[in-house]
Amino acid sequence: MERTIKVIQKGISKIPSEKRVAAYARVSSSKDAMLHSLSAQVSYYSNLIQNNNEWRYLGVYADEAITGTKDNREQFNKLLDECRNKKIDMIITKSISRFARNTVTMLETVRKLKELNVDVFFEKENIHSLSGEGELMLTILASFAQEESRSVSENCKWRIRKGFEQGELINLRFIYGYRIEKGKIEIYEEEAQIVRMIFQDYLDGYGCTVIAKKLRGKNIQKLRDGRWNSERVADIIKNEKYIGNALLQKKYVKDHLTKKLIKNKGAVPQYYAEETHPAIIDSEIFERAKQIMKANRIKYKCEPGKKNYIFTSKIQCGICGKNYRHKDRSGRSTWVCSNHHKYGNEGCEAKPIYEEPLINLLNEVLDINEFDEDIFNETIEKINIEANRMVIVILKNGKVIKKGMV
Repeated sequence: MERTIKVIQKGISKIPSEKRVAAYARVSSSKDAMLHSLSAQVSYYSNLIQNNNEWRYLGVYADEAITGTKDNREQFNKLLDECRNKKIDMIITKSISRFARNTVTMLETVRKLKELNVDVFFEKENIHSLSGEGELMLTILASFAQEESRSVSENCKWRIRKGFEQGELINLRFIYGYRIEKGKIEIYEEEAQIVRMIFQDYLDGYGCTVIAKKLRGKNIQKLRDGRWNSERVADIIKNEKYIGNALLQKKYVKDHLTKKLIKNKGAVPQYYAEETHPAIIDSEIFERAKQIMKANRIKYKCEPGKKNYIFTSKIQCGICGKNYRHKDRSGRSTWVCSNHHKYGNEGCEAKPIYEEPLINLLNEVLDINEFDEDIFNETIEKINIEANRMVIVILKNGKVIKKGMV
């Protein structure tokens, strides 16, 4: 019997006549010169792709003022989403340092794109990620880029700290009441009037919560949007920049990869520079406000960071979902919804509760005569305070107990 042998050919996917190409550009500063550079990059890649007959232009994705060591790049992530949706065949970028300075992140991204059959062309290094030796070369060069990032970061820190030593004010663009015009710090009078009003109201005996409510009632805009609250008002009253001075290096960057700002608690030197810019508030008014705030902290025993209270992060508001925070009112320990504390009844209508009756209620729940912090932490997961002052105690074993406050 004669055998019949057939050749089975695997179907070959149809290659698109045009390669779908996008570019990625980035600058790590929002200074005018950098933004001009970004604009030039966008223009260059738009022309480069559109002038190639074998390519179809799918746009230039550009991130402003974001470093390559961070993962939260909006346009970069949008570009990756388009690749996952199989809308892009190739990405062009200026260099490895523009794509990512974190070696691990860069390699992970390139490998994911490789699985999607998306090529990344690094123009400066002349490397295609889909080429045979592409990944090896990228690994070596990306390591150099990461080291370069660390070196640049250290140089920047050195330059900034030298500026601090000489009393130079590095950045004031996010301070309410000021603007930078042509490199010069100037008072923005519309906001400066609000700053003066805040100080005067505080000297007249109004608290930060009341002042914040007044600002919201007048629909006064806060810098970079957001709502006025007691904390923002307190920040203004405590800020020495409003008398024309500056405490420099309140925060510092510890890790050049994350770029996260950490509060300076003595890890690096601080510098107090006087007359660095025009003052909005008279120094006498500032000192009076400072003394009032200090006296209030002593009176109400609410200086931050001095005590870790037992119910911190344990009590949750049943109305808005925010945690309760501790306050001392007329010598009595009180817990109040953080939204209510910041915004008053506009933020949340939850009423404050005294600590003493709450402890008595918890003693009943735990069946103990005297409150024990260890038993509390071992047994209770969360406490919810409902609108009708009903207390819902959630135990770590999953049991839920409801009791009304006296």
